[in-house]
Amino acid sequence: MVSAGELRAHLVAARVAGRVATSREESLRRYGLFAARDPRVTLGLEPEGEWGAAELLRLMADRCGVSADPRETSGEDVIDPDCTVAALDAFAERLGRAAHDRIPVLLGTGHPHRLLGFYASLAAALSAAGCVVLTPSYVRGVDIPTEFGVRRHILRYVAGVAVARPAEGGGPLTPESAPGAHTHSPLPVRAALAGAAEQGGVLPGLVVGDHGFICGAGQLGFEAIGLGDSDDPAVFVAEAEGRISVAVPLDDTVRSDYYRPLTRYVLNRAWLSQ
Repeated sequence: MVSAGELRAHLVAARVAGRVATSREESLRRYGLFAARDPRVTLGLEPEGEWGAAELLRLMADRCGVSADPRETSGEDVIDPDCTVAALDAFAERLGRAAHDRIPVLLGTGHPHRLLGFYASLAAALSAAGCVVLTPSYVRGVDIPTEFGVRRHILRYVAGVAVARPAEGGGPLTPESAPGAHTHSPLPVRAALAGAAEQGGVLPGLVVGDHGFICGAGQLGFEAIGLGDSDDPAVFVAEAEGRISVAVPLDDTVRSDYYRPLTRYVLNRAWLSQ
């Protein structure tokens, strides 16, 4: 069992929190883009507040532990590991209630090459506890804007976790190969929810994921919990405005195996250890 102290030490050593790879320049740039309502960083959220750059900086300092000083404009960004541990506790508590109540859950990630293993472990534990892990199909494809133009993607599930896969992609769908695109778009979760509705199927009582998956779900009125980096203000604005129940601040680009202690910690705290 991973204790809170051991987890905190791991977060800092692996740079999941503490000093992280995300640069201060990139974080501030994205706060400015969010303030301008750039859809590349709003992640499907339509914020109710004004959320100017200065207000966003204060919010991110409170929720993530980044420096609140606007004069600090360069260097490595910082995520307070105590914020991460506290948010993981709340995340685990919500998962535990979902398992206890056996509500249907939809999981999805825009970071399959880093975070798929984390979500796949949660999906397996929730399923074993009696929750329905939803995998609604959507056959028409999803046209997602990318830096190379609009590209068609197909919604696919790997170990119970939704990913957006390039339509021309091939190969087996396994957690080891982590197929799928890195995307912050809300379109994949909208497609999954549309697929469930069109098929007359069950809709989720909880959505678990990151970025567009949780912001997009929260915007549509579904309860959502998940992860966000220090340069993803939309996730924490969504939490502040009540669209997301729990937002966990962490670096989402470290090696996938560095998230395993977080997985064990969450499953233990949620009484979902297998």
